[in-house]
Amino acid sequence: MTKHHAAHLHRSYKRTTSDARSPRAVVLPDTLPPAKDTKQHPTDLGNENASLFFVGTATVIIEWAGIRIMTDPNFLHAGDHAQFGAGVSSERRTNPAVELHDLPRIDLVLLSHYHGDHFDQKVEASLRRDIPIITNPHARVQLTNKGSESFTNVSALAPFETGLVEIGGTGGVKRPLLRITGMPGRHVPSNAVVGLLNKMANAVSGTSFYHSNPTPLKRHQFPTLVLSFLDPPTTGWILELGTSADTHDPTDFAPGYRIYITGDTLFTEDLHAIREKYTATDNPIDLMLVHLGGTMIPSPAFSPLSFMVSMDAAQGVRLMKMVEPGVTIPIHYDDYEVFASGVAEFEGEVGREKVDGGGVVILERREAFEFRVRGEVGRMREEEAYFGGGRSSP
Repeated sequence: MTKHHAAHLHRSYKRTTSDARSPRAVVLPDTLPPAKDTKQHPTDLGNENASLFFVGTATVIIEWAGIRIMTDPNFLHAGDHAQFGAGVSSERRTNPAVELHDLPRIDLVLLSHYHGDHFDQKVEASLRRDIPIITNPHARVQLTNKGSESFTNVSALAPFETGLVEIGGTGGVKRPLLRITGMPGRHVPSNAVVGLLNKMANAVSGTSFYHSNPTPLKRHQFPTLVLSFLDPPTTGWILELGTSADTHDPTDFAPGYRIYITGDTLFTEDLHAIREKYTATDNPIDLMLVHLGGTMIPSPAFSPLSFMVSMDAAQGVRLMKMVEPGVTIPIHYDDYEVFASGVAEFEGEVGREKVDGGGVVILERREAFEFRVRGEVGRMREEEAYFGGGRSSP
């Protein structure tokens, strides 16, 4: 059964960390800062009407028809630490392309999971409490159970559940809509848990896993560390930009552009269901934002005791071959010390495996990618949002 609830968007304000209970209105910029370079599809050029701005880590800002969507907000700076649970953190190596307080209005946040490199402590303290967020059920519980500091407009989608987001609430035909479907993802495959726990249990305890870890991690904490990457669960997304008639039925929707955001996942059997539903000839994926990095926990320096919780270059290429997207943009690849597989390794793997390299676009931070959403839009964004979600996708 579809769940509906309405949320009104106002001119954005930021909450200060010094007085988080007393938000204050501020004047926001109307646009993002200019990109230092703008790229397009290598072969399908012309009539671009949408863009993607790469902030860093897994944070991108997608703009279309007056709508602005932000994924996995991470605005820590070089030298700051993201928290992963079980006393483990990782130091950031890079700075975001834009400061959090310099963002223009954001209409919607897509959050893959509740880890500090995807929703950091600065973001959590600073975002307005009523900003619309779509995430997985686990993260929704975390965000909405903070007492007076709870986020108040959080919706959850499990894998293969679908919701519609309407930006602008006055109805009408050919209005811009977002159709969002949760996709499966796993930091740690369930069949690997026992092996990881045994490996950790047999390890020799050290004083600290790596120099940036704030406290020593002892042998008895290893099982907690492994389990911390089973919970929180991680989710990917199919984000479709399109139009609809005057209805809130997710089946009454004409997609104009389909984006697969993988989230932090390994290449597992769960992902094969994506190919079954979104094939190159039927429901093709126009763009894949692939989370790479080959993230090694607790640190790449402690291999072979470390374990991988996001795809490396080889797994990313396997996913490209399976999904066959029109274009692939790697993200989440060099921002933290725990990342062990960079974008150069991915490019090399694409060449070695003879994948269509023309379909890969590499973005540096503060670079943009322009693309074309098919179909005519009858109306642009207004100051209201509507979400209907919680049903299995058609």
